[in-house]
Amino acid sequence: MVQELIILLVFIAAALYMGRMLYRSFAAKSGCAKSCGACSTIDFKKIQKDLEKSVNRQ
Repeated sequence: MVQELIILLVFIAAALYMGRMLYRSFAAKSGCAKSCGACSTIDFKKIQKDLEKSVNRQ
């Protein structure tokens, strides 16, 4: 009985972890599905705005 409860807890923890990874992959702004932080988060819209501001100043 105790072994079955331990297995159930491990299974629930794994299911929650996979659910969290799946949620983060759809909710991520960077588009990275792994959510490990290895991918650089480049904000192309901000770069474009900065370039447009620098061009307008000249």
